[in-house]
Amino acid sequence: MKSIFVASLMAFGAYGSAYAGGLDEPIMEPVMAPVIVEEQSGTSGEFVLPLMVIAIIAAIVAAD
Repeated sequence: MKSIFVASLMAFGAYGSAYAGGLDEPIMEPVMAPVIVEEQSGTSGEFVLPLMVIAIIAAIVAAD
């Protein structure tokens, strides 16, 4: 009796997973290529604004 019960559980387990969609193909997410962002390096951009501020302050001081 015990072996019949175990066999029926195993048969139901195999049938249940197949019936519930356990044997479907897995849905794979598309693989995205990594995005590489290149930053522009320029030394002139770093000094333009401070030089303009210094020039404006010097012009204000020279005008007085």
